Amino acid sequence: MHGTVDGFGYGAVTPLVAFLMACLGGALGLRCITRSLLVTHARRPAWLALGAAALGCGTWTMHFIAMMGFSIQQAPVHYDEPVTYASLGLAVVMVGVGVFIVGYRGATGAPLFTGGTVTGLGVASMHYLGMAGMRFHGSFAYSTPKVVASVAIAVAAATAALWAAGRGRGLLPSVGASVLMGVAVSGMHYMAMAALSVHLDGTAETTADAPDASTLVPMLLGPLVLLVLAGVVVLLEPMLVLRHPDRAPAPPALPAPGVPAAALAAHQHRHPDSRPVRQGARTPQNR
Repeated sequence: MHGTVDGFGYGAVTPLVAFLMACLGGALGLRCITRSLLVTHARRPAWLALGAAALGCGTWTMHFIAMMGFSIQQAPVHYDEPVTYASLGLAVVMVGVGVFIVGYRGATGAPLFTGGTVTGLGVASMHYLGMAGMRFHGSFAYSTPKVVASVAIAVAAATAALWAAGRGRGLLPSVGASVLMGVAVSGMHYMAMAALSVHLDGTAETTADAPDASTLVPMLLGPLVLLVLAGVVVLLEPMLVLRHPDRAPAPPALPAPGVPAAALAAHQHRHPDSRPVRQGARTPQNR
């Protein structure tokens, strides 16, 4: 028996909010990746880990906000919490692998292709594992071509987003990368849902069942809190940088031949904003 699926129980509200959440997670995560490329080697893992967590949580939150509008008219739907949370962990880990590849190897060539592929596969794996955590009197079946298309969308858009994050430093590149990440997650989700068909067993109910939002809302609180914390870190980043500079201090200037070190120190003390004398520079003493 085939089940009737309704993926838009709340109209356009859940798709729009889900897309915005994917863009928000993408903006925070990709901003952290961009920042990681500008800091010292010792602090890079922290920024990349925060970026991976933001991207993974944003992806997972987008998926389950969209699923609030999902229902099977002939059967009630429930969620297996361990499997559902496992999909969150899978998203963070796989996206983290892709992010670290790009963060340490660069957003070009083979590292970009590998990192984008792993990130896209992480997004797709999260979706299908999350769907496997749904419980009802029946089973899902998928159209193989549409599943392949959903994975291809995720990989292509994730690769483009990582490339933009690695290249762009301004506002427009950051916004573009965030939108690309939102497209990657949302496009993959709805293409995968288009590949879905439901087969019910003989014990299925005949009455429609409302979306199980009451179960999903508590599970979304943790990832949402993490996204808020990531947003606070990104917003306060200029203050943190001013108080704790990431870059190593510049090496002390060496006196030029013929210039006594004491004279150079006295000159810099009287004129702290003046440029230091470079080694080998022409001075009145060595002209």
